[in-house]
Amino acid sequence: MTHPYLALTEADKAEMLRTIGVSSVEELFRDIPDGVRFGRELDLEPALSEQELSAHLGELAARNIDTTRELSFLGAGVYDHYVPAVVDAVLQRGEFLTAYTPYQPEMSQGVLQSIFEYQTAICELTGMDVSNASGYDGETVTADACYIARHATDRTTVVVTEATNPQVRQVVKTYAPGFGLDVVEVPHRDGTTDPDELRRAAEGAAAVIFQQPNFFGCLEPAPDLAAAANDAEALSIAHVDPLSLGVLEAPGRYGCAIALGEGQAAGNFPSYGGPHYGFLAARQEYIRRMPGRIVGETVDTAGERGYVLTLQTREQHIRREKATSNITTNQTLLALAGLVHLTWLGPQGLRDVGETCLSLSAYAEQRLQERAGLELLFPRQATFKEFAVRVGRSARDVVRDAREHGVHPGYALGRDYPGMDDVLLVAVTEKRTPAEIDRLADVLAEVTR
Repeated sequence: MTHPYLALTEADKAEMLRTIGVSSVEELFRDIPDGVRFGRELDLEPALSEQELSAHLGELAARNIDTTRELSFLGAGVYDHYVPAVVDAVLQRGEFLTAYTPYQPEMSQGVLQSIFEYQTAICELTGMDVSNASGYDGETVTADACYIARHATDRTTVVVTEATNPQVRQVVKTYAPGFGLDVVEVPHRDGTTDPDELRRAAEGAAAVIFQQPNFFGCLEPAPDLAAAANDAEALSIAHVDPLSLGVLEAPGRYGCAIALGEGQAAGNFPSYGGPHYGFLAARQEYIRRMPGRIVGETVDTAGERGYVLTLQTREQHIRREKATSNITTNQTLLALAGLVHLTWLGPQGLRDVGETCLSLSAYAEQRLQERAGLELLFPRQATFKEFAVRVGRSARDVVRDAREHGVHPGYALGRDYPGMDDVLLVAVTEKRTPAEIDRLADVLAEVTR
């Protein structure tokens, strides 16, 4: 591990003061009246030396348990995928690491081009026409999509499937009153959503939101759900996993109006739940209603290709309370990590990751049934990289006991779904090995006896 070092010698201080045009640090504060100055040293413990500080921070960090110290099968929206070294190599470059909103295109071509390339990658993945520069996370971009639907249809109801991530549903419900929207939930049936039931709920609705794969890991009949929404003239909104799109059809190909989701799986570590980034892409007709930044390609006065922020009249700093979204900042650095990862993978690599997740997840389902004697919650449903199993007692207790063996076995679904207190949601990414899956099965066999 490398440690950054910033010099601050007396010569450095003198040069900075000379550049500023003052003779001393005290002179910097000459305009502050004596009556409001503190007048003494802060009552703090003595400063630590570099060696002491490094040891202290190491002790604090050791209190955390990360995926290098505990075998993790935890998912439920945030996943332990492999992040290649090239991601950090690009993100550590100063022009990306310290960049802010690129209002001055003549000074920001590198950042603007990276955002444009990110938008292009998201459009290619989702089969959509236009992408924004990213959002805060998968939850807030879903709420923003409801705002798009509200104004595009002039309707006041949003339908969301119960099998959509509970945090997404909660954020949508939080935003809905401010948008003048009511939220209707459609229950799952044996792990997936019934298109006919969704079609009835969608009558008169502004939008229909479903997740693919859904929160249980099951593959929804996504084309049928999109068709049900479209039949009711509601916007069909698919919340998708970007790394699933190497093996699953893009939402734009089966009629969705908007595709969005949590981008963490592409290029970002779990990071104790964030920060991550959300992505949002849509058909061309909704471009002027989209939230956040959009970067466009143009030519300069010399005829050279260039990049600029475009369609800014949608944004808060211009339209104030009439803006499409009052979140005009985004997660450019983390979205860049997603772009680098996707570029590193390429189309075939993305497909390989998806197929590996499918294969390892199927192997895990088999081993947990055969070796640990567990029962699949939805045995008739196809899954991608997650599946739910009954563990015979409190799943929270099973998680606690398994972690004592150095294995985090998954997410306790009873936290969000009544009647599922004994259900564990297990996530298997391409980082897991058959031997690690066998270890999971052995640990669960022991702690569920």
